[in-house]
Amino acid sequence: MNNIFLITKREFLTQVKKKSFIILTLLAPLMIIAFGAVIGMMFKANESHISIQVVDNSGIFNNQLKSDDKIQYEFIPSAEEQSKLRTLKSNENLDGILILPALASNNFDDLEKNTRLVVNTKIGFDTKQRIVSDITNVIKKEKIKQLGIKETQLNDLDKNFSLKTINVSENNKEDSDLAHGIKSGLSMILMYVTFMFIIIYGVRVMRSVLEEKNNRVVEIIISSVKPFELMMGKILGVTMVALTQFIVWISMSVIGALILNTSFNSVQTNIPGGNDTPLSKLDVPQIATQISHGLLELNFPLIIFVFIVYFLLGYIFYSSVYAAIGSAVDNETETQQFTLFAILPLTLGMYGSFSILNNPDGPVGFWMSIIPFTSPVAMIARIPFGVPAWEIALSIALLLGTTVFMIFLAGKIYRVGILMYGNKATLKEIWKWIKN
Repeated sequence: MNNIFLITKREFLTQVKKKSFIILTLLAPLMIIAFGAVIGMMFKANESHISIQVVDNSGIFNNQLKSDDKIQYEFIPSAEEQSKLRTLKSNENLDGILILPALASNNFDDLEKNTRLVVNTKIGFDTKQRIVSDITNVIKKEKIKQLGIKETQLNDLDKNFSLKTINVSENNKEDSDLAHGIKSGLSMILMYVTFMFIIIYGVRVMRSVLEEKNNRVVEIIISSVKPFELMMGKILGVTMVALTQFIVWISMSVIGALILNTSFNSVQTNIPGGNDTPLSKLDVPQIATQISHGLLELNFPLIIFVFIVYFLLGYIFYSSVYAAIGSAVDNETETQQFTLFAILPLTLGMYGSFSILNNPDGPVGFWMSIIPFTSPVAMIARIPFGVPAWEIALSIALLLGTTVFMIFLAGKIYRVGILMYGNKATLKEIWKWIKN
């Protein structure tokens, strides 16, 4: 046991003392935020801003097509249509001319068939759909007007129905659309982080084992410690490195949410309708405070506890597999035939968990969060939505038992494989190592 502790300590200190680890741990959250901001700026910079002149021969679109920051409509007389078309190609201040034909006998089908948009540049698909939507809304209003329905009645017909959901299993707490969106977003983030870190740090263990094996350093180490102690020391050492990063990142996230939440009350008083206001009507600071407030309303102690437990058990489980693979082969090329055994169950758990977002308590979500091969990802995806305590206890018990069994199997493979050179390991040969 003392040897395992010494090896764990060595692996941990070797990693955390590196400048790259310290910089990455502190800057990674800021880099992610900056990356998201850059992506948002790229979308913003690539938005189209076009100027359209409208020739309305029907007489129903004038003052009905409203300009905004993306599309600028300018109505011109029908007599200028031909001259504008002739100079359109060389006109750098104009992107297109929308020609709306005369409306004969209220035949809107003919109007649609003969409407043309002549452009001198390529316009985006979303811009074209926006123009189509603007025209459709005007035609819809005109048709309803002909039916004798007033605009106020039309607005009343188009009014969305807001359904409040009260969850009696959560102390009659109201589950709003914003809350569901926050839970779904948090679920996807936790799920993806767990998936990526198990693979990244698992591969790190495998490469570390493979490097020591190829350098014959392991022959010296094995003379002082047992192979099982060496394997567990490596796994636990890298586990502590990953856990250290998570603790720092979780702390930074909670502190950031608390700072944003301090301004929530003051921001909320300036929002008509408070929490019921759609996000589309809020600016960026208001959205950030709404989201941070929603996050802090979740059961964060339970979420963090479950996240850490499942990450640790899942990581130890799959790292044992990776350590066994590293000891059984002589180079990274040969690892490809075995790493699928670790990657496929995790991938199944991650992509299968997307269905959990729509139905967290469904049969797929339940069984994937119970089966140990997929539970490290699936249970973390479910936990923001709330999971019964007995399901969490059962899942942890099964995962813990399977992890101990996997460590036992990996230890038997590691004991023989770490000192094998020149022989290409096969599944049949590995099976013999396990049985002996």
